Amino acid sequence: MTKAFYILLTAILLTACSKDSSESEPITVPEENMYFPPLTGTNWETKSIADLKWNQAAVQPLLDYLELKHSKSFIILINGRIVLENYFNGHSPTTNWYWASAGKTLTSTVTGIAQQENLLNINTKVSQYLGEGWTSEALAKENLITCKHLLTMTSGLDDSTDDVNPANLIYKADAGTRWAYHNVYVKLQDVVAKTSGQSWDNYFNTKLRDKIGMNGNWIQIGANSVYTSTSRSMARFGLLMLNKGKWENSTILNEAYFNEATTTSQNINLGYGYLWWLNGKNSYHLPQSQLTFQGSIIPSGPTDMFMALGKNDQKIYVIPSKKMVVIRMGDAADSVNLALSDFDKTLWEKINALYQ
Repeated sequence: MTKAFYILLTAILLTACSKDSSESEPITVPEENMYFPPLTGTNWETKSIADLKWNQAAVQPLLDYLELKHSKSFIILINGRIVLENYFNGHSPTTNWYWASAGKTLTSTVTGIAQQENLLNINTKVSQYLGEGWTSEALAKENLITCKHLLTMTSGLDDSTDDVNPANLIYKADAGTRWAYHNVYVKLQDVVAKTSGQSWDNYFNTKLRDKIGMNGNWIQIGANSVYTSTSRSMARFGLLMLNKGKWENSTILNEAYFNEATTTSQNINLGYGYLWWLNGKNSYHLPQSQLTFQGSIIPSGPTDMFMALGKNDQKIYVIPSKKMVVIRMGDAADSVNLALSDFDKTLWEKINALYQ
C-alpha cells in the first residue's frame, strides 16, 4: 500500500508540475490578418460559421427575421472576410440601393480627406468658404457656424425643414449650444467642391470611392444628396472604417480625424460623432427631439460600436472589438423612420445569438 501510495503521489506531482509549466508559457494563437477584397471583380474571401465556431442554429432565425422585416440585403464581415451574405425580395449583389442618411458618413469622411490635404479646416467658419449670406441669419450669428458644427449637428439652425436654401436656414440658437438633426450638413459638400476646385462627385470618386473599389453615385432627391450603391460597396466602406481609414497599406483617411469622427463630438448628444452614431454612451438624442434619453442607443449591441444609420433602416454597424462590419439595406422594417427604430435592438439580439 505504501509503495502504491508513493507512485500515486509522484504521478500527481508530475502532473501538477506539467500544468504549472504550461500555464507559465501561455499558448499564443496567431491573429488572423485583415483581408481586403480586390478593387475590381467579384472575388471576396469568405469565412464559415463553422470556422468561427459560431452557432449554426442561430443563422436561420436571423435570416427569417431579416426577410420578415423587409430587408433586401445583409452582410457580416469578420476581419474583412464575408461570413454571411444574403439577399431577399428580388435584390441581388449587383443591385444598387440608397444609403439615405447612412451616407452622411461618406460626407464626414471626405471632409476629413479634404482637411488632410489642407484644402479646409473644420474649425473655420463656413462663410469663409461659401461667402456671407449662405444662411438668413444675422452675419454675427452666421459667422459662429464652423464646418465642425455641421459635422456635429450643432449649427443652431432651425431643424423644422430640410431645405438648405438661405431663406430656410433660420436662426434657432447660437452654434454649438443646441443639437438638432439637420440636412444643412450637405453644405460640407459645397465647401469641399469650392476648396478643391472640383465637383463634389469628382472629388468623392477620386479620393474615396475608387480607392476602395466601391461603385455607386450621388443623386439629388429634393434638398437631399443621397448615395446609392451595391451592398458590397457599403461593406467596403465599413471595412475601411473598421481599419481606421486605411485600405491595406494605403491611408485614405488619417487616424487622428477618424478618432475624432467616431468619438463623442460635443457635450449635448453623447451618442454622436462627426455624422456617425455612437453606441455605448451614457445618453443620446434622437432626430426631431430635444429630449435626452438615458443609456446606450442600442442596449443589445456592442458598446464600442459606431454606426451609419439611414432612413428606413439602412445600416452600417462597425464593431472594432469583434473586427466586425454588419450591413443591412432594405425598406423600413416597421414604420418609416429617420435613423433608429426598434429593429436595431431585436436585430442585435439575433446577431448576438450567433456567437454567444
